Amino acid sequence: MPALALDQGRLTEAQKAAYWTDGFLFPIRVLSPEKAAAQRAEIEAVERDWLTADLPQPLNTYKRVNAAVVMPFVADLARHPAILDVVEGILGPDILVYAAEFFTKEPHTPQIVSMHQDLTYWGLGAIDGMVTAWVALSPATRESGCMDFVRGSHKNPILEHEDTFDDNNLLSRGQEIKVDIDEADKTSIELQPGEMSLHHGLTIHGSGPNTSDDRRIGCVIRYIRPDMAQTVGDRDFVMAARGEDRHGNFVHVPRPDALFSPDSLELYEEIRMEQAKTMMKGAKQDAEMYS
Repeated sequence: MPALALDQGRLTEAQKAAYWTDGFLFPIRVLSPEKAAAQRAEIEAVERDWLTADLPQPLNTYKRVNAAVVMPFVADLARHPAILDVVEGILGPDILVYAAEFFTKEPHTPQIVSMHQDLTYWGLGAIDGMVTAWVALSPATRESGCMDFVRGSHKNPILEHEDTFDDNNLLSRGQEIKVDIDEADKTSIELQPGEMSLHHGLTIHGSGPNTSDDRRIGCVIRYIRPDMAQTVGDRDFVMAARGEDRHGNFVHVPRPDALFSPDSLELYEEIRMEQAKTMMKGAKQDAEMYS
């Protein structure tokens, strides 16, 4: 499927309307294939060079939760002008980075993401002030376990979810909506490296296993408007991306100045503990966040 034709790098009115009708939009070219390959090389270098380092948490935790807090190149990708130009068409001129993380499926592995809604456990409410950008750093195809979206499902409220704590589920609680989704209602979100999709925080989505010969690597960036607020936890954290924050509902964190610097690791632990209280509230068993 060819990438959408943008208007000087920005969404057209028709594309904005399609997002609000469907709850998602794709494929959108935001990085050249060469730039996407360079981003992939950066995260794979981190995996190679820091796997056995004496870090406070397992390396996978840093990849899967708030990677932009400890990895400068992730913070830079989350604030890439080409991505923000597109996101501005959904959220407006004032944009905060709520989270940036990697969802990676190794080749020929059974890991999945169960069908769920993003806003279920974050304590941010069921409103329109969040959009998730999924940036492909390797081919995301049906074979490699690309995402499936359910068109129009963002018009539902937050639905009841069940915690499975399945070892093959990439989600923290293995959360899955307690509604049967017909395969015919799913749209496969196939992306080439450097392309991204956007989806609403209430859009039902998930993905299957990677049966291909390559890794499926996506950088997932969650953007919010400054008028959103944490309603469950005591504090929540963001990184400034574009425009102004006139509300002060979040603690602003800086771009890290080096990989896993002592200051960024200390800040990371503070954020992780605060967000775990919110993410795991009501869980029927203890679980580490993406350990």
